[in-house]
Amino acid sequence: MSYKERIDTGKLPQHVAIIMDGNGRWAKQRGEHRVAGHQHGVTSVRETVEAAAEIGIQYLTLYAFSTENWNRPKEEVFALMQLLVSTIHSEVKTLNENDIRLLAIGDLKSLPEDCWKELKEAMQATSGNKRMNLVLALSYSSRWEIIEAVKNIVSDLEEGKFSSKEITEQQFEHYLCTAGFPEPELMIRTSGEHRISNFLLWQLSYSELYFTDKLWPDFRKEDFYEAIVDYQGRERRFGKISEQVSE
Repeated sequence: MSYKERIDTGKLPQHVAIIMDGNGRWAKQRGEHRVAGHQHGVTSVRETVEAAAEIGIQYLTLYAFSTENWNRPKEEVFALMQLLVSTIHSEVKTLNENDIRLLAIGDLKSLPEDCWKELKEAMQATSGNKRMNLVLALSYSSRWEIIEAVKNIVSDLEEGKFSSKEITEQQFEHYLCTAGFPEPELMIRTSGEHRISNFLLWQLSYSELYFTDKLWPDFRKEDFYEAIVDYQGRERRFGKISEQVSE
């Protein structure tokens, strides 16, 4: 029986987040430039988006480019941005055909002008789609996100929009990039690394974490389904004990 056949579609996570790691190592193992790994990783993105949509995932967030990634060699960053532009441009038709809405989070205005333009146009072109929300985390890091949220809260406090006593977890979440999104119930990271690398620190507080040794360019639909099956076999207690959860 395949992993897809073992999935209980009545117990799906609403939101799955993925750290797509291992492109560089995949290329190095084959004696190729790191950029080749990123290029082959596009196929994995397509497979994963299709897999998520097929079983009914509502939100899929992909960590595509972190604020720290700007520190990589200039030629790699340039190639990544060009790959991002071309991929977004070529995938809009497919996203619309599959009723998938494209969204993005992060310091988007720090992106190169052509990349930001292509991204805005793609988000607008897919804005009416409802089957699934595909969220790209671009020029994103949680520390940046939280600092920006604090700055905006302080600004609103100074303008008298509310008092400090009124600040709650729920209100704070309205200032995050993911405002309005359900929190990820499952976070997947490829390549065998066991860390979350400044990704959705607030949102992952109660997420189930799944790590696979697969390098991202080798990640396919069945690997995604295996992660879902693993998630469905876990007991999510949110600080409670087993007996309370089962009541």
